[in-house]
Amino acid sequence: MSPEPATYPGYRFPAEVIRHAVWLYHLFSLSLRDIELILAERGITVTHESIRRWVLRFGSEFAGKLRKRRPRPGDTWHLDEVFLRINGELHYLWRAVDEHGVVLDLLVQARRDASAAKRFFKRLLVGLKDKPKRLVTDGLRGYGVAHREVMPQVRHRVSRYLNDRAKNSHRPTRRRERQMQRFKSPRQAQRFLSAQAMIYGHFRPRRHLMTAAQHRRARAKAFRIWQQEICAQMAA
Repeated sequence: MSPEPATYPGYRFPAEVIRHAVWLYHLFSLSLRDIELILAERGITVTHESIRRWVLRFGSEFAGKLRKRRPRPGDTWHLDEVFLRINGELHYLWRAVDEHGVVLDLLVQARRDASAAKRFFKRLLVGLKDKPKRLVTDGLRGYGVAHREVMPQVRHRVSRYLNDRAKNSHRPTRRRERQMQRFKSPRQAQRFLSAQAMIYGHFRPRRHLMTAAQHRRARAKAFRIWQQEICAQMAA
């Protein structure tokens, strides 16, 4: 007799179905109704509202487990900010990536000044427990203030042309913003983007820098870690 599929307490659907729905939502530019349709094709009848609750409940948790397996960040950090319009008001998404394009952290804030830059710098240091050897930013003056007050011993390079890694990292956010018809609140944006950056980045290595064989190995490793950290532990 085959064992019953693992479930999460309080949820009637198997854990495998919930994990797969959360994975689809964060990795691809799919709506909740798109995922409802994909699951229906496989004989799983679930509403998009249930999928929304799964994403809210498990997205951050899955991302946190992957964050623990993230390799040590590189020595050069690229920082950039991009605007988000939330409920008609302008907000800013601050993002940091290392020289390999790995997202280190992000923060949604209402301001784009020195105080906001310092808050983001402090968040980075608390979350990573490491300091870089070099920072690369654009010409926003707030970065210079934050650098002098928070990480004065780190070299700071200001260049709009050397910061493409951070700017390119915003592209998945823009795609999801359009697909979701903008974010509804700063809290929702922060929660979703933090989880999405980790899950999306885990399965999306910089393929253009790899051979086909290297990419297959990287993809296999990503799935192996997903199985170890999410599937095995969450089903226990």
